[in-house]
Amino acid sequence: MSVQQPVTGIDWRVDGITVGTATRHAPATARLRIDEDGKAAGNLGCNHFSARATVSGDRITIGDLRTTRMACGEERMAFERALARILTTGTLTARADAGKATLTDGDGDRVHLSRSTPG
Repeated sequence: MSVQQPVTGIDWRVDGITVGTATRHAPATARLRIDEDGKAAGNLGCNHFSARATVSGDRITIGDLRTTRMACGEERMAFERALARILTTGTLTARADAGKATLTDGDGDRVHLSRSTPG
C-alpha cells in the first residue's frame, strides 16, 4: 500500500526534468529543499537559489526566486533555465513515495527528485 509522503523538510536531489516528451538529466549539483515555514532553497544546476514557497497539501507555489550569478557551461545553464521555469510558472502538484518525488506544473512538465543520501 502506497501512502503519500511529505515533500517538505527533505533534502532532495534533482534527478532530471521532463519538458513535453523530452527528459533531461540534471547536473550532480542540482538539489531542492522546501520547508513548511515558506522557504525553498537549493541549486538549479549551476547557481544556488532561495525562494518563497507556499505549501497547501500537495500543491506548492514557488516565487521570488533569487539566484547567485555564476556562469557555467551552456548545457548546465540551459538545464538551470528550464528547471527555474518549471519551479516558478505556477502551482506545482507534488507526489512523493518511497524516497522519490515528482513536481508537476500546469503544462505537465515535471521535476524528478530523489532523497539525498547523507554524506
